[in-house]
Amino acid sequence: MAFLPELSGSAHWRYAWLVVASGIAGAMNALAGGGSFLSFPAMMGMGVPPIQANATNTVALWPGQLTSILALRKDVRRDLLPAVLVTSLLGAICGAEALLHTKQLTFERQIPWLLLGGSVLFGISGPVSRWIRGRAEQTHEESTPPFLPLCLALFPVCFYVGYFGAGGGLLIMTVLALFGVERMSTLNAMKVVSAGTSNLTAIITFILSGAVVWHYCFISMIAAGLGGYAGAHWSRRLSPGVLRTIVVATGCTIAAYFFWRQR
Repeated sequence: MAFLPELSGSAHWRYAWLVVASGIAGAMNALAGGGSFLSFPAMMGMGVPPIQANATNTVALWPGQLTSILALRKDVRRDLLPAVLVTSLLGAICGAEALLHTKQLTFERQIPWLLLGGSVLFGISGPVSRWIRGRAEQTHEESTPPFLPLCLALFPVCFYVGYFGAGGGLLIMTVLALFGVERMSTLNAMKVVSAGTSNLTAIITFILSGAVVWHYCFISMIAAGLGGYAGAHWSRRLSPGVLRTIVVATGCTIAAYFFWRQR
């Protein structure tokens, strides 16, 4: 299956598109997020089946999450770690297993809806972030949320991250904010920990099941790493609103393309 029909006739052009899309995806993740909207369809453009493309793309983009965890480790709240880590592990395993046991055709039909849903979530991330910051400006005494209710609230989000994941970070932040976590720095750090742990768990599941196409994975991983390095240098120069608009427009356009393919 090719994402761009005009590229389908030439393996060289498809390789070039995978490199470019992965590089842009790495830059988008460093700037605002949403890189999977490009790198996942590009992986499918190499002829990789949808489920294997999603698994391979998850592996390729994960190193960038690891560097984010290391950078934000000082803002991690240790009292939240037990619930976040346990739920991230269990939810992601269930989500990844559900993906691997989904039929290729069924998942292919879900792709435009997942992309559209992820785009909508990313689009409302601005108002949600402002709401979270508004809560943080109020003086509250932060307490440790109860373990079981927090786990139950986070589980479906972590399941979704293991299954597909676009927009999952926003959902993690929203759940934690509803449970009284106030500081933006803490919310961002815990989001990265939860998403990174969920994706790592999913990656291990994908690798053990043989769902990763390694030669495409390494190409995408290198390009995404270089793009992320470049994007980090631009992250403070570009308007967050402009970046969010670009990501949402990209996601909606690709979702529209997949809807058109399924007519």
